[in-house]
Amino acid sequence: MTDLRISIILLGTMTLLTGFIYPVVVTIIAQNFFPHQANGRILTVDSKAVGSELIGQPFSRPEYFWGRLSATAPFPYNAAASGGSNFGPLNPDLVKNAQERVDLLKKHDAELTKIPVDLVTASASGLDSQISLAAAEVQIRRVAAARKISEDKVRALVRQHLIGRQFGLLGESGVNVLQLNLALDQSGK
Repeated sequence: MTDLRISIILLGTMTLLTGFIYPVVVTIIAQNFFPHQANGRILTVDSKAVGSELIGQPFSRPEYFWGRLSATAPFPYNAAASGGSNFGPLNPDLVKNAQERVDLLKKHDAELTKIPVDLVTASASGLDSQISLAAAEVQIRRVAAARKISEDKVRALVRQHLIGRQFGLLGESGVNVLQLNLALDQSGK
């Protein structure tokens, strides 16, 4: 009987501690010291939420930079359905999706020859908000032509929005597509 009583007390204590007290304390700390991060890094324009820094969006118009493909269903960049396509390198659907993106990129820029892999494949999460610097650079000509501004101006915006490696050595430098596209819209005003 003592073991049962101790077990029930321990269960109640741990449930209270880990199921209520700990989450409340962490939420209070996060909201007071890191509110932007704790609330999903939401970006706003004129006090209206336009997206999150952490989740990609389906940009398809030529005057915008395009992000990585999304493998989420039933619609692109669905955070509730995060996950990759699980297509292997020999899967015909992977090849088909990549070829469709290559064709689309070349339709808008016939001179395009080298296309970075992150522009034609989805990530493991299907939600990437960033593209590599190389992926941004191959889109500069298309975006500048569509917006009727100089490539140098677009290139400067890309450089301003370059995110370096984490801790200076982890990962690859990249560009947040939503932030860059918002900057492009602001530069035209």
